[in-house]
Amino acid sequence: MSEDTPTILVVDDERDLADLYTAWLSEKYDVRTAYGGEEAIEMVDGSVDVALVDRLMPQTSGGDVVEYIRREGYDCGVSMVTAVETLLSRSAYDDKLREMFSVASKVAALKTQKTPQELEQSDSYQELTARLNELREEVDRTADRLTERDFEVELRQLNVD
Repeated sequence: MSEDTPTILVVDDERDLADLYTAWLSEKYDVRTAYGGEEAIEMVDGSVDVALVDRLMPQTSGGDVVEYIRREGYDCGVSMVTAVETLLSRSAYDDKLREMFSVASKVAALKTQKTPQELEQSDSYQELTARLNELREEVDRTADRLTERDFEVELRQLNVD
């Protein structure tokens, strides 16, 4: 990364989630990852442009990290992360929805190529329709955890991709 590349400090005690944020951001930004508040306090310095901080962490909370950043006079933007389950639910919903559309396309293609009798005897058709039903149930379960705003984001992403 060049000297002009902004530096982001990702702070989250859930390693998988911190690594996920880091993976998303590292293509465009210089990213440092702290797996807790204490580690974040040790890592933050004047070169950090933005701190992405989990609000709820044991021992040293996100609020404590932000308070330290401000008290020490570091001039960086801060974004507090809450409801991380929603982010993971959106990601899971997106993945399952894409797979469901892919499987549905294959089922539709087979329906145009085969007679109803051939479909009944086709193992691949039976497997695909079973998988499609599973995916519909998984998408429905995940959708139950999403808010209206989450759906707007997902639909917008599907239209863009």
